[in-house]
Amino acid sequence: MTIAEASRKYDISADTLRYYERIGLIPPVPRTRGGVRDYGEKSCGWIQLMKCMRAAGVQIEALIEYVDLFQQGDATLDARKALLVEQRDQLVSRMAEMQASLDLLNQKIERYEQGMMTAEQQLRRLHTEREDA
Repeated sequence: MTIAEASRKYDISADTLRYYERIGLIPPVPRTRGGVRDYGEKSCGWIQLMKCMRAAGVQIEALIEYVDLFQQGDATLDARKALLVEQRDQLVSRMAEMQASLDLLNQKIERYEQGMMTAEQQLRRLHTEREDA
C-alpha cells in the first residue's frame, strides 16, 4: 500500500510515517521501482507496534533502540527482551500512579456529590418547614 493508504489505515500522517522511518523508529520501507514506498505486511506491523507503544508512553529512544537491535538479528534476542521488560515495568508503574490519581479524583468527586446531596436535603427541609408554617 502507498504511504497515503497506510496513513489513512493507521490514522497517522504521511509526514509522521516518513519521520518514523528517517529516525529509525520503523525499519526502512521497501520501495517500488519508481521509488515509491510500498507498505507491506511487515511495514504495517511495525507501524501498529510503534503506534501502540507510543500510545502507551514508551519513549522514542527506547523504540529506536529496539528497532536497531531487531535489525542486528537473533544475537540481540536477550537485549530486546530486556528492553521490552524494562518498558513494561515502567508502564505498570505509570499505570499504578494513574490509578492512584483516579482513585483520589473519585474520592473528591464523591465528597462533592455527598455535599450537594446534604445541601439539597437541607433545602428540602427548609422548604417543608416553611410550607408547614
